[in-house]
Amino acid sequence: MSKEFQSCGASVIIYKDNKILLQQRRDNGCWGYHGGHVELGEKVEETAKRELFEETGLKVISMELFDVFSGPELCYVYPDGNKVHIIDVVYICTEFIGEMKLQNSEVINLKWFDIDDIPENISPPVKPGLHSFIKKVRG
Repeated sequence: MSKEFQSCGASVIIYKDNKILLQQRRDNGCWGYHGGHVELGEKVEETAKRELFEETGLKVISMELFDVFSGPELCYVYPDGNKVHIIDVVYICTEFIGEMKLQNSEVINLKWFDIDDIPENISPPVKPGLHSFIKKVRG
């Protein structure tokens, strides 16, 4: 039986040398930046750092708040039928360490994309944040 709920998420856009690191999601096959659900009692900054490390093997050296995204554009029905209304707190990280290692349970692929050559199959809840970031970078 599917459920409908609201979720607060925290995400990280990894950006360096005019390239953005995206992950191809296992659940819908689409590309997106890194992030996930904020656990009870967890700070959103810690969620963003935890999710980035879990999904990519990378650790944040520093990051800054980019924006908060919510509303109808972030309402999404997952392949399992659950409908979620997402509030996504998005950070930008340009300083990180570690060796890339994808999380097999959630991620199919990790790939650097030139900011002007982003794939078309972007995960729907990520589109508003990603498009806003690209617009900011391009000035």
